Amino acid sequence: MVNLAIFDYGAGNIFSLKNSLEQAGASVDVITSFDKSNIYSGLLLPGVGNFDPAIQSINENSKTKFHDYVKEDTPVLGICLGMEMFFEKSEEGVEKGFNVIDGEIVVLPSTMKVPHMGWNNLEIKKSGTILEGVDDGSWVYFVHSYRAKPKSDDVITAESDYGVKVPAVVEKNNFFGTQFHPEKSGDVGKIMIQNFLNVCKK
Repeated sequence: MVNLAIFDYGAGNIFSLKNSLEQAGASVDVITSFDKSNIYSGLLLPGVGNFDPAIQSINENSKTKFHDYVKEDTPVLGICLGMEMFFEKSEEGVEKGFNVIDGEIVVLPSTMKVPHMGWNNLEIKKSGTILEGVDDGSWVYFVHSYRAKPKSDDVITAESDYGVKVPAVVEKNNFFGTQFHPEKSGDVGKIMIQNFLNVCKK
């Protein structure tokens, strides 16, 4: 069985994510610091909360730094806010992100209703680990006010088009991010969750 950890920023209910992982066959612990030994096959940064409080929750509650905890061998799935924390910084706050992907997080354009909530389809740009078995044009569920702006498009495996292209899935090394919520995206989301579990089994 795959043993996973969800980091709880203390910002909201992460039950649906935990439930989705358990339904896929994983054992899941909810953690609030990185100070105990990393015994996990994978880590999830959930999509609940705001940028600065989430970063502060991780930095202030843990003597062990995020990068020291995950290193290069722990797969990390960042969902929405969790994905945004992979980048250097965000217009939502002043804290530094984890800087595992070059670029920043910017607010969605004023031409859109913000926050953007609802189903949008994926435009798959290239093959990716999380997207294995997912069809181009598949629909997933978004709830967000910000979007990623990577310095290189190489990390983007799928986009969504709202009149502006929004990176929907990013991958770099052991870091996998979705701007949408796979745990709320039905059968398509289940495929992605299973793909992440498969990475964690290796």
